[in-house]
Amino acid sequence: MTVILGGGISGLSAAYYAVNDARLSSIILLEASNRLGGWIRNRSSPSGAIFEQGPRTVRVLGGKNTLNLVEDLQLNDKLIHIDLYHPVAKNRLIYMDEALHRLPNSLKGIFKTTSLLDRPLINRIWTDLRAPKVSNEDESIHSFVQRRLGQDIADNLISPMICGICAGDAREISVNFLLKSLFEAEQKHGSIVKGMVAKKLKAFFAKSENKDNAGKEDKVNDEPTTKPSTLVRRAENEKWVVWGLQGGLEQLPQTLADYVKSRGVTIQTEKKCEKLTFKSDRVELLVNGDLQECSRVISSLCAKDLAELLREQHPKLSTELKAIPTVTVGVVNLEFQNNVLPLQAFGFLVPPKENLPLLGVLFDSCIFPGSSTVMTVMMGGAWFEKYFGSNPSEEQLLTTAINHIKNILVIEEEPVAYNVAILRDCIPQHVVGHNARVKRIHDYISAHHIPLALCGSSYEGVGLNDVILSAKQAVRDVVK
Repeated sequence: MTVILGGGISGLSAAYYAVNDARLSSIILLEASNRLGGWIRNRSSPSGAIFEQGPRTVRVLGGKNTLNLVEDLQLNDKLIHIDLYHPVAKNRLIYMDEALHRLPNSLKGIFKTTSLLDRPLINRIWTDLRAPKVSNEDESIHSFVQRRLGQDIADNLISPMICGICAGDAREISVNFLLKSLFEAEQKHGSIVKGMVAKKLKAFFAKSENKDNAGKEDKVNDEPTTKPSTLVRRAENEKWVVWGLQGGLEQLPQTLADYVKSRGVTIQTEKKCEKLTFKSDRVELLVNGDLQECSRVISSLCAKDLAELLREQHPKLSTELKAIPTVTVGVVNLEFQNNVLPLQAFGFLVPPKENLPLLGVLFDSCIFPGSSTVMTVMMGGAWFEKYFGSNPSEEQLLTTAINHIKNILVIEEEPVAYNVAILRDCIPQHVVGHNARVKRIHDYISAHHIPLALCGSSYEGVGLNDVILSAKQAVRDVVK
């Protein structure tokens, strides 16, 4: 029997891949809360507008595996996509020095000096070529970009992007994890530019010789060898950038749950695993005070939560897992009756140097048009306690969000509906040294022959594509 811990998107995805693997039978999924879906959750306003508390869109780049899953679940008809030429894809904003600035979105843009940078982007080629190589196993993204491309890019472009990706501090996040190809370009070739040129040349010659690796994507966690589905081919032909689901992204975990249950997976909610003990011939789980047994475990739990279950039997592994930090994000969804946005755009991000509690704001109704204006304000992250303390009220977050939004976007009217959520420890932080730590974790599990596989956002990426693919890999690992 296989037990899957956690009923979020990674746990449900693990159940999906497990039930489709003939080597596994008798699959049970245990979820500690009273609902499935994890951080993917949406609510409706009185007017019917969708408020997404967590993810709302999924990137196409690196997401072939996810699109294959969506097609298999027969969700094609509910899919909403944004292509490369849509204003939402073209207009991405940064709020800095009390003004909104548009990121360069065309070839011409890299030759112009923008309000965000002190020199055109094209000039950074020479900056990178002149910068000395620093041999290193890892460093922060901010440090790397500052050395190779300049302080203004590190502060005004990269730092707010890291806020948007993982609500984190670019001065702490690992470049060898999140921007691995750029980091390796410097380590192997001495600069980003030289590395990119070398990679293009290698791909060109490989294609000419019809080698198997021709045309593979940069994204290491995608699967270029997977036969593309109809949906994947359509996304490529129509140049999709992101997609979502009509009625909210929560339909994805809900449909997954229905699918796996129809295939024989047992799902139990309000079942909290309190301890794991690995014996020579079985695994013992303490669940709600009762002892259960199984053959193998797939954990989609946050690394810190899994660490507690292993603390007594495997303290060294527990320590490594516990060292992967998380951040808390305050999410405020706002609905305005009229169109209060200055332009059609994805939204805006805020550099940490602005010393504002906002990480960024998503213009939801530009992505999913409706009769009103809906936006989502994300706050806190790596700076949550700095701005809100350890236990803020929802009213405090709501007031903060409304005041800043009305000031930044020059809005006079009041929202007609809102939703507030404090998502505690919702995003793991892949800090400097993360790759090495994950390797030590997997090496420990392998060396001790523990029938345990890991998936979820703690290890290989926080994006939905990363999380789903990690579940697929966890099923492969656990049957070895």
